[in-house]
Amino acid sequence: MTKTNVDTDSISWSSQTDEKKTSVSQRARDIVSETKTDVLERISSAGGDGGLKISTISTGEAISILEGAIEYHEDDPNFPEKTMSKIKSLVKAFSLGETDESSELELKFEAVLIGYISPYPEVRSVVDATDEVDIPVETIRAYFLGIVFIITICGVNQFFTTRQPKISISAAVIQLFLYPTGKILEKVLPDWGFVIRGTRYSLNPGPWSFKEQMLATCMMHGSISATNVSTNLIPMQHLNVFYGNKWAGIGFQFLVQFSSQYIGMGLAGTMRRWVVYPVRALWPTILPTIAMNRALLKAEKATTVHGWSISRYWFFWVVFGIAFATYWIPGYLFTALGTFNWINWIAPNNFNLAVISGSTLGLGFNPITTFDWTIINHGFDPLSMPFYTAINQYSGLVLSAFAIIGMYWSNYKYTSYLPINTNVLRTNTGEAYSVQKILTNGLLDEKKYQKYSPPFYSAGALLDLGTNFVFYPLTITLIFLSEWRTVYESFKDTFKDLRNPLRSNYAKFHDVHSRMMAKYKEVPDWWFYAVFFGGLGLTIAAIKSYPTRTSIPGLIIVLVISFICLIPISLLQSVTGYSFGIGTMTDMISGYLWPGNPSSMMIMRIYGNAIDSTAEAYIGNQKLAHYSKIPPRAMFRVQILGTLLQCLVTIGVLNWQMSNVDDLCSPTQPQRFRCASQRNFYAGSITWGAIGPKRMFDGMYPILKYCFLMGFLLAIPFHLLKLKFRRCLRYVNPMLIIAGMSNWAPYNLSYFTPGIYVSFAFMFVIRRRYLGWWEKYNYILHSGLTAGVALAAVVIFFSVQYTSVKLNWWGNSISSSGIDGGEGRQTLLPLPEGGYFGPPPGHFP
Repeated sequence: MTKTNVDTDSISWSSQTDEKKTSVSQRARDIVSETKTDVLERISSAGGDGGLKISTISTGEAISILEGAIEYHEDDPNFPEKTMSKIKSLVKAFSLGETDESSELELKFEAVLIGYISPYPEVRSVVDATDEVDIPVETIRAYFLGIVFIITICGVNQFFTTRQPKISISAAVIQLFLYPTGKILEKVLPDWGFVIRGTRYSLNPGPWSFKEQMLATCMMHGSISATNVSTNLIPMQHLNVFYGNKWAGIGFQFLVQFSSQYIGMGLAGTMRRWVVYPVRALWPTILPTIAMNRALLKAEKATTVHGWSISRYWFFWVVFGIAFATYWIPGYLFTALGTFNWINWIAPNNFNLAVISGSTLGLGFNPITTFDWTIINHGFDPLSMPFYTAINQYSGLVLSAFAIIGMYWSNYKYTSYLPINTNVLRTNTGEAYSVQKILTNGLLDEKKYQKYSPPFYSAGALLDLGTNFVFYPLTITLIFLSEWRTVYESFKDTFKDLRNPLRSNYAKFHDVHSRMMAKYKEVPDWWFYAVFFGGLGLTIAAIKSYPTRTSIPGLIIVLVISFICLIPISLLQSVTGYSFGIGTMTDMISGYLWPGNPSSMMIMRIYGNAIDSTAEAYIGNQKLAHYSKIPPRAMFRVQILGTLLQCLVTIGVLNWQMSNVDDLCSPTQPQRFRCASQRNFYAGSITWGAIGPKRMFDGMYPILKYCFLMGFLLAIPFHLLKLKFRRCLRYVNPMLIIAGMSNWAPYNLSYFTPGIYVSFAFMFVIRRRYLGWWEKYNYILHSGLTAGVALAAVVIFFSVQYTSVKLNWWGNSISSSGIDGGEGRQTLLPLPEGGYFGPPPGHFP
């Protein structure tokens, strides 16, 4: 293997003389001064339908491509601003006749890069612009390994869902284990097979291929991403710390899990034209998965990038080993480095200091909060999510912190009698709210309620709830205003396909990836409709077979809302990497329709939030297959099978946890299995289900109902401002700013500050200054860190924590001592003399 920096001489231009080839090759080196590691090599084979190259593309076509890019990507925050300025100047120079051979070559280079590979450096760094149609894809061994790893990884992820922060193994990490096992099967399996309809299926069709690995990865990707959504309902219903409904047994659990997953998959199929095929649908969070696949299976020319010559494969293993070894320090040996609330060590009994800077009780104002990758990676996905996404969210988080401080010190709505940032609903005596004390036969008992207490939110939880209500109308309005053409065209295409079912899904998409995917048999829309209605049938069975107190008309209302909201949800995630759910919206709607019925509200939340979240996961999975050139029908089959296995595994693991993990979902659970998301769900079920939104909006927190109006009012002027000042506001996104404000309770700045440092370093500075290094190593770094830490966390739990092997020393106790650790004073104000705060008993809203 020859070692070179950038092998531009590998470009084969048969129509040129040798002298001309040498001249063009030299000029290409000059153009790519930032050292794109293998871009030129891939340009030489770009365009699987004929392979137009720099030397054969006409100037007119190049101009057409660049003009289209200027129009399509003008307000695209993911399109490099430097590239936009360059292509504008090139097009302008050409229109004025101010071009020479050098600028014409540069113009063609940019046109081929944008039109025949990808407009985005992120995609160019990991996605091939060619397709090997003859290599094995849907093989027996790919299915076998997919099944094995779904059972393993879904079990691990489900186990850590209740942890704060949760730990999950991504599809990118799974490839670490898929690759060696695939290579082992390649060596040991015999070439035994059988023929079906002229196609031979063998146990060993040859070398373990890129597409086999990608198919097995896709089989797990959607299942893993959708694993932990509807399982929030099961501990909520079953555990005594919540509702304690023992009728929510295995049968009910399976029906809810299966139905929500398959309804989500059916909806995902309808969104293909919206957020899978369009070029602008980048899906930045799935790129590490493809990067890991390339590192493992694609032949890599030895190159030196900014002084680094290590291959992607070995770079992954180095990072993995370091991450596995070092996580033992904050994860077990010196846990204070994980919760690094060092400011509070100075004065552990200073209440004001704990409230402002504390990592547990407080708001987390602390410049250095952790050395634990699970916390650093919690908030922003700092090595995959665009920097503008992270900084918008972080800005909202910081600004809203001052609003929380104002509410707390002014005792707004009795918040001073509670911890500032807890997600645990409290009674008027400050105790954790027990919904069972106000219910009779699962419904609100007015006498019990008036004798007990209304629920009270902490300052952080109240702000979180209010910004959620601002977020929904803002996001839905803004996306429909700014993306109305996309929405309109997608609806129009859907109706065209209903009238003409033989029409190709790729008919209006002309990028290189859609052209190549058009060669494969498509999945008919009716397949997805069948999956949707099958899931709907299971849903009706769950509602009617168990005492859920839920009506079918209510379910239909929630499904319609879910589909409407899925459009802005998936459009936002496909561009920014940020995802949001509609749980609070469905809570409120079901609370209005069925006040005093928490069981119905919980069911509606599952079939609102879980369906959209599941659909997002499967939409992302389809984009992963689109980038990897996996045949659509093969993708459909592995999604169906993977979902089935995922449901079986997660139900089994969750039931084991509920039976074997001591104090599961307790706020003080020693191994951090404290059920943060489940407790938020529980709080919502009390507020909107048992108490009802009318009491909350009209009596307890009337300001919340005006938050919806605020969202609408913010959307319209910002849309107009962005139309007028498009360039200045290109990276300002009010949806993400408001989304950042909704990250409180129980999380705080300490979970997000370290991530913003990493995002700034890698997604802004290194991406701009050292693009070659970033393209080659960034996503591999993400995969290595996540894989090493995830494996270390599993080993630590089962080898020492689960067996109660504890290290009792200062480094493991200091972060949990003092006020921030829960000792001593926890509220700004003590209880009044009467022993309670708020309205007197018998006069509750």
